[in-house]
Amino acid sequence: MSQNKLWPHALSLFRVIVGALFACHGAATVFGVLGGAAGSGAASPVGAWPGWWAALIQLVGGTLVAVGLGTRAAALLCSGSMAYAYFSVHQGKAVLPIQNGGEAAVMFCWTFLLIALAGPGEWALDALVAHRRTTPGRVVQAADPASESVTA
Repeated sequence: MSQNKLWPHALSLFRVIVGALFACHGAATVFGVLGGAAGSGAASPVGAWPGWWAALIQLVGGTLVAVGLGTRAAALLCSGSMAYAYFSVHQGKAVLPIQNGGEAAVMFCWTFLLIALAGPGEWALDALVAHRRTTPGRVVQAADPASESVTA
């Protein structure tokens, strides 16, 4: 296989791993699992700004990116949340990410931006949805988007 043929598969695997890691960060903070919020062993108080809301974006956005559903929008939201985290939490401590503890925020920010631009790859629910919409012989009723009829 050439590199071009491997790219959609590598992108899919990359997206799944990054999304799952991001979702784990969110689950740790929202539910107090996997070591809890910032390794404290506890969940963040519900609705606490900005930590709980950021964790909710991490959990939901990371899960959507991992399964490849609404990938570009979810990845863009995740990227923006990490940019916000970097500039509001880390940047004030020092100039460089290595000095202010913001390496993960910077890496996630740029990684999700790449995913938003590159798309989900082949192994994604987005690809299944797109395939279903373009399958020849399949007619979707315009009057009721919930009803579908298949013609031969």
